[in-house]
Amino acid sequence: MSDEPLYESEETRTRRGLATYFRRLARRLSRGEPIPADEEQTVTVEVPADPEFEVELEQEGETMSLEIEMEWPAEEGTVDTDAPGSKATFDLYEDNAEEWRWRLVHDNGNIIADSSEGYASKQKAKQGLESVRTNAPGAHVVDQSKDDEPEADEGASKATFELFADVAAKWRWRLRHDNGEIIADGGQGYSSKQKAKQGLRSVKTNVRGAEVR
Repeated sequence: MSDEPLYESEETRTRRGLATYFRRLARRLSRGEPIPADEEQTVTVEVPADPEFEVELEQEGETMSLEIEMEWPAEEGTVDTDAPGSKATFDLYEDNAEEWRWRLVHDNGNIIADSSEGYASKQKAKQGLESVRTNAPGAHVVDQSKDDEPEADEGASKATFELFADVAAKWRWRLRHDNGEIIADGGQGYSSKQKAKQGLRSVKTNVRGAEVR
């Protein structure tokens, strides 16, 4: 049996970026779902109920390392190196006003996000779409029905999800870039704050690996 890793990556991440990654793993573990190893969620592994868990903190010279490891018999966890990265797809299209737009459509047929505005060209629409793909997963959520202040941004995202009630008492979300522009919204009103949160969480989960058609 080869000792070559099934998947391996090494990069520098901010604390906020690390927190986003570990929260994703924690949600999947708590639900008993396969956990993603990569950002695109195309490499996943099923973790058994009781894996061995090891945390090691050590110092070598001027370098500190914190290693977190789970281990279990190979037959107890299935690895998928070609998992579907998303349960949603980006539709890129031209509207009746000859402006370019995108929408994120879940496999169940629901539109879970859209571009909020039309773009003058397909290229600009693609740039807007990629900005959402980059910034949505790590964006923190501010509930505007409370006097919440955004947490300090450490670089994982240049955008913030704003959760609010509209004039019809429907709950909505929008994703606002640090430059003030709204780069995505839910496209609909929800009957409760909880349903609006579920909607934006679906975007956070599915936006990274969604294909564009």
